[in-house]
Formats: sequence, structure tokens, C-alpha cells
Amino acid sequence: MQRMKLTIQLFAVLRERAGASEVTLDELPAGVTMGELKRIAVDRWPALGDMDSVSGVVGTEYVDDARVLEPGDAVAFLPPVSGGDSGPDYERGEFRLIGGGIDDAGIENELVHDECGGLVVFRGLTRRTSRGRTDVQYLEYEVFETMAAPEMGRIFAEARERFGEPARGPLRMLCWHSQGRVLVGETSVLIAVATPHRDTAFAACRFLIDTLKERLPIWKKEVCADGESWVEGCSHHHAHGA
Repeated sequence: MQRMKLTIQLFAVLRERAGASEVTLDELPAGVTMGELKRIAVDRWPALGDMDSVSGVVGTEYVDDARVLEPGDAVAFLPPVSGGDSGPDYERGEFRLIGGGIDDAGIENELVHDECGGLVVFRGLTRRTSRGRTDVQYLEYEVFETMAAPEMGRIFAEARERFGEPARGPLRMLCWHSQGRVLVGETSVLIAVATPHRDTAFAACRFLIDTLKERLPIWKKEVCADGESWVEGCSHHHAHGA
């Protein structure tokens, strides 16, 4: 029977449990599925723990456990998550990853348009308090960069389908997200939406922040005075006041 080898990228808590940012499994049976690969990985590295909530990625696409894997596939396991020369295309959505806290002074001017009467800006700030603690020193964000921008592009596309108004004017969108260390009081995520009408601006902004919290491969570690821990589930709860 033909056998194959796959290398798997690991992030955040999975990377720490395995002690490596990637692991390789060889002697895999042809036709192995993502679900089977997860089980084989846990058999090899039990420290990975429960994989039920871990997402599988091939290239830049989330795949389900039934996906059959092929030799050479770029595979990643993602734990739960808690422009060009002509300039940014805000009507398709503009996404940036920014090292450290976000300085968003003047961001409103980025989206101003003479057809837009509503502009909504959301800033997620790092808090001192979290989960009953009052000694948070800073947050550390880890990003799977290869996956983040394509996935945010899909989220922008869904927003255009839901809230776009081609007959009445533009839907202009921007998302900036921090990677690395973000201090207390600094902005870790910024969402801005401009539309002809305020109701649509509010709704689209809420959709973008809620959806990226569920789907972007970004993980958050809380660093406190006496230790640190990865925040399970959505990576943004602490910073966004949830």
C-alpha cells in the first residue's frame, strides 16, 4: 500500500504542547482524512490533547474532518480562536496586521466618502482585568499570517453580500489587528465601516467584529504578574470587553 508523509504547522497552545511549531508524520496511509490525521497526531503526541475543537486547514482553506489529504498538502492545526500601487480597496475591505498596539489616529479620514453618511469605528482595548484577575500586564497575539488575510477576505465578501448597496452607494470596510505584544490601554483590533446609512454601518461593523472573533486564526496569551496562559475559545474576548 502506498504511504505518504505530511508536515503539520502548529500554533499557540498546540505549539507549546508539542514543543515545536511543526511536526511531521510519515507512513500515513493513502487517502487519510483530516479527522484521521488528528487522531494519528494525538497518538504520536498525546500532549496535544483533545482535538475536537481544533480546526484543520489545507493551504488557506478551512476543511472538515472528512477532507481527504494528498501528498504535498500544506496542513495546519488551529486551536480555537478564542494593497497595491493604487492604494487600499476599501469597498472590497482593507486588512492589515500591525506589530504591537494600533495607532489609529485619523482613521476616520481613511474611509470618508461623499456617498457615505454613516461611519462607525470600533476599537478593542486591552483591559487590566480578566476572568476575575486584576493584574494583567499585557496580551501577546499570535497570528497564522498565511491564513489570516484570505479568511478576512472571505469575511469581507460575506459582509458585502449582506450589507452592500450597489444601487444606493458603497460599503467601505477596514480591519486592522495587532500581532505580538499589546499593552494595557492599547488598541488590539480596529474595525471601521462607512456606508450611506447609519443602520447599515452599525450592523456591518458588528458583523465584522463578531465573525472575525470566531474565524480568524489569531490566538491570545494573557501575561499576568505571576504567570501567563492562553485564552481558550475566541481570541478577542478580553480585549473587546466581552
